[in-house]
Amino acid sequence: MGKIIFYEDRNFQGRHHECMSDCADLHPYFNRCNSVRVESGCFMVYERPQYLGHQSFLRRGEYSDNQRLIGVNDCIRSCRMIPMHRGSYKIRLYERSDMSGQMHEVSDDCPSVQDRLRMSDINSCNVVDGHWLLYDQPNYKGRPYYLRPGEYRRSLDWGGASPRIGSLRRITDFN
Repeated sequence: MGKIIFYEDRNFQGRHHECMSDCADLHPYFNRCNSVRVESGCFMVYERPQYLGHQSFLRRGEYSDNQRLIGVNDCIRSCRMIPMHRGSYKIRLYERSDMSGQMHEVSDDCPSVQDRLRMSDINSCNVVDGHWLLYDQPNYKGRPYYLRPGEYRRSLDWGGASPRIGSLRRITDFN
């Protein structure tokens, strides 16, 4: 199980709200969020309700100043707990929407999609096993996008404004 605590002010001050599962709308619990403590597990936090907008991946630790440490302002409006996965990992990446065109199957981390797979645009994918993070730049940099098992028929389905993906990695670290 995971546990995350949101604080209205920096350095874990002010009103706070504890969460141990997905929450599609955090606004009723606090007006702003300037620090976060992840006591266990991993979470994605989103700038808008219903898991929309910019996303940030948080693992166990203390984030005393959101803007400085994770690059988000005080607008965290939803969160998703990432369940622990034991077993294999598999994702199928497609160059075109609706799972068409050239396909590559990946089962481990990929620091450079362009170098390894010779593709930079991924317009759809199918997460067969495990939970994954896609990044819009190589070497796990830039915006992350969380993908859980299921089909993503276009890049907008995972929150991507562009089909450009630079790297991807499995979510395996829950400490």
